[in-house]
Amino acid sequence: MLLPPFWVDGGTAKYLLGTDIFGRDLLTRLFYGARVSLIVTALALTVGGGVGLVLGIVSGYVGGKLDAFLMRVVDAAFAFPTILFALLLAVTMGQGMDTLVIALSLFLWAGFARVIRGEVLAIKQRDFVALARVHGSSPARIMFVHILPNVLNTFMVLLTLNVGVIIVAEASLSFLGAGVPPPTPSWGLMVAEGRGKITSAWWLSLIPGIAITLVVLSFNLFGDWLRDRLDPKLRQL
Repeated sequence: MLLPPFWVDGGTAKYLLGTDIFGRDLLTRLFYGARVSLIVTALALTVGGGVGLVLGIVSGYVGGKLDAFLMRVVDAAFAFPTILFALLLAVTMGQGMDTLVIALSLFLWAGFARVIRGEVLAIKQRDFVALARVHGSSPARIMFVHILPNVLNTFMVLLTLNVGVIIVAEASLSFLGAGVPPPTPSWGLMVAEGRGKITSAWWLSLIPGIAITLVVLSFNLFGDWLRDRLDPKLRQL
């Protein structure tokens, strides 16, 4: 039974945000959808961000042909449309959380690698890196013991700022049918399920859309705040 939110005529306090066409509580599905969206986001950031962090450090420190090769791979990754790739994965691997995580991780790593590489290019010119070489530290030790801690602030800011990007991307892919399959709720899928009744049952799409907007805005504001706190140049302004 389709019911509107409680503040609309015909609504009831039992279902605060109303129900969908199958009579399922929209508030409950909104919470379950948040869990799916945040799990996918966390996994994609862990995999994609981790790969980008490692490759960015290696590319920036080693330089030469390896750096040139990795940057061309990064350029190619930016050129390939993520949504098209995700749709191809959904066709070949089937819909599911694993497909989403793979697609979003491949979308993320290149941006992380490019930014971290730029940081490393500046850091490796500092005196403490030269001293580590003089003391006989191996390249691996220099990269992951001496340089890594100095790029973690940038990495944390990138993680925070990309949460909103991934949530929107996940919602878009679920909307297009390349995300988690029904009846598992995700915010993008909820928006897609309600689009056919946008005039008669507007809450089916509008409420999850508002949830996406608020969460993305919150993480973006937090990311901006974190960047200002961690960047000494910005703290002086």
